[in-house]
Amino acid sequence: MTSCIHQRGLYFEELDPEVIYRHSPGRTVEASDNTLFSTLTMNPQSLHLDAAASARTEFGERLVNSMFTLSTLIGLSVAQLTQETTVANLGFEHISFPTPVLAGDTLYAETTVVSKRESRSRPDAGIVEFLHTARNQRDEIVAEARRTAMMRRLPEELR
Repeated sequence: MTSCIHQRGLYFEELDPEVIYRHSPGRTVEASDNTLFSTLTMNPQSLHLDAAASARTEFGERLVNSMFTLSTLIGLSVAQLTQETTVANLGFEHISFPTPVLAGDTLYAETTVVSKRESRSRPDAGIVEFLHTARNQRDEIVAEARRTAMMRRLPEELR
């Protein structure tokens, strides 16, 4: 008989607050990613789109849209933690971008479970607070975010 392994994230019971989850692979950000994301989301900020104007700023070049950075940070965690095991995001808070991201930077992400509890309204789910951290190739923190998500409980057949 052939075995079948289905890729998924972790269920509520499998998420461990004592673990740092390092996500792989990283994601190198190109200038075209920044331009596409900024225009798709209707953000005409010259700091993201205008190389000449950005050259006159303290940064000397265009900055990657921070919402792209946040989206990529969360996206890097999906395969390992929440693929097919999350019900919904409940909220984000304490989001910070201490170091700007530039075209050519590579983002790496890790996540810790800050807290978890059973859902009071849904017996098939639990509430998990994640702390997501993104670093660039120089190991500088470029983004942090706390996210609360409703996670599925282990199905009976896996208990």
